[in-house]
Amino acid sequence: MSKVSSSLPPRALRIGLISDTHGLLRPEALAYLRGSDHIVHAGDICDARVLEELAAIAPVTAVRGNNDWGAWAERLREEERITLGGITIHAIHDVGQLRIDPRAEGVDVVVYGHSHKPQVDRRDGVLFVNPGSAGPRRFTLPIAAGELMVEHGVVIAHTVELVGAKAASGL
Repeated sequence: MSKVSSSLPPRALRIGLISDTHGLLRPEALAYLRGSDHIVHAGDICDARVLEELAAIAPVTAVRGNNDWGAWAERLREEERITLGGITIHAIHDVGQLRIDPRAEGVDVVVYGHSHKPQVDRRDGVLFVNPGSAGPRRFTLPIAAGELMVEHGVVIAHTVELVGAKAASGL
C-alpha cells in the first residue's frame, strides 16, 4: 500500500527589506511588504510606530540608524544577525561602519541603508543589499524597498521603486 502525502512542496521564503523610513511608513511600502515571512528594517526608523505597523505584517528584525533616538531606539542594536531559510543575514545601517569580514563569518547577505540609494551587488561572494529609502524623498533618489527570495538555500535580491513600481535592480 502506498502512502499519499497531502503536503505541498515548500514555497520560497520572502524576506521584506526596508530602510530609512524616517517616521513615514507609506501605504505603498506596507502593500509591498505584505506577504513577507519576515521583515528587516535597516535603520533610520525614527518612530516606534513604524516597527509596530511592520510587526502586524510579519516578524521584524531592525537595527538602529544614526537618526534613531529615544528610549524605544535604545532597545535596538546597531547590528543584527539572523538566519532564515538556511541563509545568514547581517543587518547594519551604515555599511561604511561594517567591522566584520562577512564571508569569513559565514554571512550570505548584508542588508544596509543610510545612503537612500537602492543597490544590489555581490562582493567577495556575499550579497550586499540596500533597499533604498521608503520614507521622505531625498534629492532625486527613488522611494524604494526590497526583498530577498530564499529557496533551497539560494537567495535572490530585488529592489523596487514604490512610487511607479519600476524594478530598480536585482541579482
